[in-house]
Amino acid sequence: MTEPARDPGLQPERTRLAWRRTTLSATVAATLAAKAALHDSTSAVGVVACAAVCLLWLGFLLVANRRIRALAADDRPSALAPRQATAAVLCTVAVAVCATALVV
Repeated sequence: MTEPARDPGLQPERTRLAWRRTTLSATVAATLAAKAALHDSTSAVGVVACAAVCLLWLGFLLVANRRIRALAADDRPSALAPRQATAAVLCTVAVAVCATALVV
C-alpha cells in the first residue's frame, strides 16, 4: 500500500511570509545604521561602517530572495541549504556588530 502524499498545508506560505518580515526588519536595521553612521558628521569610520552594513544587507537580501522564490515555486520545497543558512546568520550577526560599533 502506498503512503499518501504529505500535505504541507500552509507551512511553506508561513515560512515565506516569515522570510519577508525578516527582510523588512533587516532593511529597517540597515537604514537606521546608515542614518546613525552619517547623521552628525561624515567620518571615514562612519562611511566604512555604512558601506559594510549596506553590503551585508544586500547579502541577506540575496539569501532571503532565493529562499522566498524556492518556497513559492514548489508545494514541497527542499530544506534550506546549510550554506544559505550560514550566510543569513553571518549577515545578521555582522549587521548587529556594525550597529553596535556605530552606537558605541
